[in-house]
Amino acid sequence: RARTGDKWHLDEVFLKINGVTHYLWRAVDQNGVVLDILVQPKRDRFAAIRFFRKLLRATGRKPRVIITDKLRSYGAAKRVVMPGVAHRQHRYLNDRAENSHQPTRERERRMRRFKSARHAQRFVEVHGIVASHFRPRRHLLSAVDYRRLRSKRFRIWNEVTGASALA
Repeated sequence: RARTGDKWHLDEVFLKINGVTHYLWRAVDQNGVVLDILVQPKRDRFAAIRFFRKLLRATGRKPRVIITDKLRSYGAAKRVVMPGVAHRQHRYLNDRAENSHQPTRERERRMRRFKSARHAQRFVEVHGIVASHFRPRRHLLSAVDYRRLRSKRFRIWNEVTGASALA
């Protein structure tokens, strides 16, 4: 995996699981790489603290700055878990995290909702990793390099999953 960026965009989105509202917390770095995902039934300070701690364990380092929407739970949790980190809250700064939710929403519609919070957590974690594997940053590559990288990633995928042996 590539080294994570030092600017983290954090956001949460509502999920209905068996008629009960849950929240999918997501952290994305400045390059659009999903750092961590957590499904929780609450959206309060303690839920934000739990997400921050899980995020720090997963990445192994603190960010330079975090960018969030105006949910007050982020500020309260940041003061407890990451007191030295800069925190920016603005209406349009968090669009990178908001856009990161779109593939999850599309997948959720196709699957006709999640059946449990555990199912959602397992699926979203794996889906984020696999989706980022197949979505190289196209705007930074020439057409030849993009095709070469895409074929290399499909070759790796076929080796890992054994899809070439089944065909």
